[in-house]
Amino acid sequence: MSIVNASDTRDRILDALQEILVREGYSSVTLEAVARAASVSKGGLLYHFPSKAAMLTGLIERLSVLAEEEFREAVEGEEGVVRVFLRTSLPQSPEERELYWAIIAALRGHNDMPEEAFAHVLSLFDRWRVLLHEELEDPVLAEIILRAGDGLYLSDIAGLPPADPALRQGMIDRLVAESDRVRRRR
Repeated sequence: MSIVNASDTRDRILDALQEILVREGYSSVTLEAVARAASVSKGGLLYHFPSKAAMLTGLIERLSVLAEEEFREAVEGEEGVVRVFLRTSLPQSPEERELYWAIIAALRGHNDMPEEAFAHVLSLFDRWRVLLHEELEDPVLAEIILRAGDGLYLSDIAGLPPADPALRQGMIDRLVAESDRVRRRR
Protein backbone atom coordinates (compact mmCIF):
# COMPACT_ATOMS: atom_id res chain seq x y z
CA MET A 1 0.00 0.00 0.00
CA SER A 2 1.50 3.33 -1.01
CA ILE A 3 0.94 6.43 1.02
CA VAL A 4 0.58 9.69 -0.88
CA ASN A 5 1.83 12.59 1.19
CA ALA A 6 -0.13 15.80 1.55
CA SER A 7 2.24 17.90 -0.57
CA ASP A 8 1.95 15.40 -3.45
CA THR A 9 -1.84 15.64 -3.30
CA ARG A 10 -1.68 19.41 -3.07
CA ASP A 11 0.64 19.52 -6.10
CA ARG A 12 -1.67 17.19 -8.06
CA ILE A 13 -4.60 19.48 -7.31
CA LEU A 14 -2.67 22.57 -8.43
CA ASP A 15 -1.47 20.70 -11.55
CA ALA A 16 -5.08 19.80 -12.35
CA LEU A 17 -6.22 23.39 -11.79
CA GLN A 18 -3.46 24.65 -14.06
CA GLU A 19 -4.36 22.11 -16.76
CA ILE A 20 -8.04 23.10 -16.68
CA LEU A 21 -7.14 26.79 -16.85
CA VAL A 22 -4.88 26.20 -19.85
CA ARG A 23 -7.11 23.74 -21.70
CA GLU A 24 -10.59 25.06 -20.97
CA GLY A 25 -10.30 28.48 -19.35
CA TYR A 26 -11.33 29.96 -16.05
CA SER A 27 -15.06 29.39 -16.53
CA SER A 28 -14.49 25.61 -16.48
CA VAL A 29 -12.81 25.64 -13.08
CA THR A 30 -15.06 24.05 -10.47
CA LEU A 31 -14.17 22.16 -7.33
CA GLU A 32 -15.66 19.02 -8.84
CA ALA A 33 -13.75 19.35 -12.13
CA VAL A 34 -10.45 19.92 -10.36
CA ALA A 35 -11.03 17.03 -7.95
CA ARG A 36 -11.85 14.73 -10.86
CA ALA A 37 -8.80 15.84 -12.87
CA ALA A 38 -6.54 15.42 -9.82
CA SER A 39 -8.02 11.98 -9.02
CA VAL A 40 -8.97 13.01 -5.50
CA SER A 41 -12.29 13.10 -3.76
CA LYS A 42 -14.01 16.44 -3.34
CA GLY A 43 -13.41 16.05 0.40
CA GLY A 44 -9.71 15.50 -0.27
CA LEU A 45 -9.61 18.64 -2.37
CA LEU A 46 -11.47 20.62 0.30
CA TYR A 47 -8.96 19.42 2.92
CA HIS A 48 -6.19 21.21 1.01
CA PHE A 49 -8.21 24.03 -0.54
CA PRO A 50 -11.49 24.95 1.16
CA SER A 51 -12.65 26.99 -1.85
CA LYS A 52 -12.01 27.86 -5.47
CA ALA A 53 -10.42 31.08 -4.22
CA ALA A 54 -8.00 29.11 -2.05
CA MET A 55 -6.99 26.99 -5.07
CA LEU A 56 -6.31 30.10 -7.14
CA THR A 57 -4.30 31.57 -4.28
CA GLY A 58 -2.30 28.34 -4.08
CA LEU A 59 -1.55 28.50 -7.79
CA ILE A 60 -0.44 32.12 -7.53
CA GLU A 61 1.81 31.21 -4.59
CA ARG A 62 3.33 28.41 -6.68
CA LEU A 63 3.97 30.79 -9.56
CA SER A 64 5.52 33.33 -7.21
CA VAL A 65 8.22 30.79 -6.35
CA LEU A 66 9.23 30.82 -10.03
CA ALA A 67 9.11 34.61 -10.08
CA GLU A 68 11.37 34.75 -7.02
CA GLU A 69 13.93 32.64 -8.89
CA GLU A 70 13.87 35.17 -11.75
CA PHE A 71 14.26 38.06 -9.29
CA ARG A 72 17.22 36.34 -7.64
CA GLU A 73 18.82 35.65 -11.03
CA ALA A 74 18.29 39.29 -12.03
CA VAL A 75 19.88 40.67 -8.89
CA GLU A 76 22.69 38.16 -8.35
CA GLY A 77 23.53 37.10 -11.90
CA GLU A 78 25.92 38.73 -14.32
CA GLU A 79 23.19 39.61 -16.85
CA GLY A 80 21.63 42.21 -14.61
CA VAL A 81 18.04 43.18 -14.03
CA VAL A 82 17.31 44.74 -17.43
CA ARG A 83 18.51 41.76 -19.46
CA VAL A 84 16.73 39.17 -17.29
CA PHE A 85 13.53 41.22 -17.27
CA LEU A 86 13.47 41.65 -21.04
CA ARG A 87 14.46 38.02 -21.67
CA THR A 88 11.62 36.80 -19.46
CA SER A 89 9.12 39.26 -20.99
CA LEU A 90 8.03 36.65 -23.52
CA PRO A 91 6.28 33.48 -22.35
CA GLN A 92 8.54 30.48 -22.75
CA SER A 93 5.81 28.07 -23.88
CA PRO A 94 2.21 27.98 -25.11
CA GLU A 95 1.21 26.50 -21.74
CA GLU A 96 2.77 29.44 -19.88
CA ARG A 97 0.98 31.86 -22.21
CA GLU A 98 -2.40 30.21 -21.61
CA LEU A 99 -1.88 29.90 -17.87
CA TYR A 100 -1.03 33.56 -17.36
CA TRP A 101 -3.85 34.66 -19.64
CA ALA A 102 -6.30 32.64 -17.52
CA ILE A 103 -4.91 34.09 -14.30
CA ILE A 104 -5.08 37.64 -15.62
CA ALA A 105 -8.65 37.03 -16.77
CA ALA A 106 -9.54 35.81 -13.28
CA LEU A 107 -7.82 38.80 -11.71
CA ARG A 108 -9.49 41.23 -14.06
CA GLY A 109 -12.93 40.15 -12.99
CA HIS A 110 -11.90 39.48 -9.40
CA ASN A 111 -13.70 36.17 -9.96
CA ASP A 112 -13.39 34.26 -6.71
CA MET A 113 -10.04 35.94 -6.19
CA PRO A 114 -9.28 36.90 -2.61
CA GLU A 115 -7.90 40.39 -2.19
CA GLU A 116 -4.60 39.07 -0.80
CA ALA A 117 -4.05 36.94 -3.93
CA PHE A 118 -4.80 39.93 -6.14
CA ALA A 119 -2.38 42.04 -4.09
CA HIS A 120 0.26 39.31 -4.34
CA VAL A 121 0.13 39.28 -8.15
CA LEU A 122 0.36 43.06 -8.23
CA SER A 123 3.36 42.94 -5.92
CA LEU A 124 5.14 40.55 -8.31
CA PHE A 125 4.68 43.02 -11.17
CA ASP A 126 5.75 45.89 -8.91
CA ARG A 127 8.88 44.00 -7.85
CA TRP A 128 10.25 44.33 -11.40
CA ARG A 129 9.56 48.07 -11.28
CA VAL A 130 11.50 48.39 -8.03
CA LEU A 131 14.43 46.31 -9.33
CA LEU A 132 14.64 48.27 -12.59
CA HIS A 133 14.59 51.60 -10.77
CA GLU A 134 17.26 50.37 -8.36
CA GLU A 135 19.54 49.22 -11.19
CA LEU A 136 19.21 52.28 -13.42
CA GLU A 137 20.10 55.86 -12.57
CA ASP A 138 17.53 57.13 -15.11
CA PRO A 139 13.99 56.63 -13.74
CA VAL A 140 12.38 57.48 -17.10
CA LEU A 141 14.37 54.77 -18.87
CA ALA A 142 13.57 52.30 -16.09
CA GLU A 143 9.87 53.01 -16.60
CA ILE A 144 10.15 52.73 -20.40
CA ILE A 145 11.83 49.32 -20.04
CA LEU A 146 9.18 48.19 -17.54
CA ARG A 147 6.31 49.20 -19.81
CA ALA A 148 8.00 47.72 -22.90
CA GLY A 149 8.54 44.37 -21.15
CA ASP A 150 5.01 44.31 -19.74
CA GLY A 151 3.67 45.22 -23.18
CA LEU A 152 5.61 42.41 -24.85
CA TYR A 153 4.33 39.93 -22.29
CA LEU A 154 0.71 41.03 -22.27
CA SER A 155 0.56 41.31 -26.07
CA ASP A 156 1.90 37.79 -26.41
CA ILE A 157 -0.45 36.18 -23.91
CA ALA A 158 -3.41 38.08 -25.39
CA GLY A 159 -2.57 36.62 -28.80
CA LEU A 160 -2.02 39.97 -30.48
CA PRO A 161 0.00 39.89 -33.72
CA PRO A 162 3.67 39.60 -32.79
CA ALA A 163 6.25 42.15 -33.81
CA ASP A 164 8.69 41.12 -36.48
CA PRO A 165 11.34 39.09 -34.57
CA ALA A 166 14.22 41.19 -35.92
CA LEU A 167 12.42 44.41 -34.97
CA ARG A 168 11.59 43.07 -31.51
CA GLN A 169 15.22 42.04 -30.97
CA GLY A 170 16.36 45.45 -32.20
CA MET A 171 14.09 47.09 -29.63
CA ILE A 172 15.46 44.90 -26.85
CA ASP A 173 19.06 45.51 -27.95
CA ARG A 174 18.51 49.28 -27.95
CA LEU A 175 16.92 49.23 -24.49
CA VAL A 176 19.80 47.13 -23.16
CA ALA A 177 22.39 49.46 -24.73
CA GLU A 178 20.67 52.52 -23.27
CA SER A 179 20.43 50.86 -19.87
CA ASP A 180 24.14 49.94 -19.89
CA ARG A 181 24.95 53.67 -20.01
CA VAL A 182 23.01 54.42 -16.82
CA ARG A 183 23.40 51.14 -14.94
CA ARG A 184 24.47 51.59 -11.33
CA ARG A 185 27.61 49.79 -10.25
CA ARG A 186 27.02 46.76 -8.06
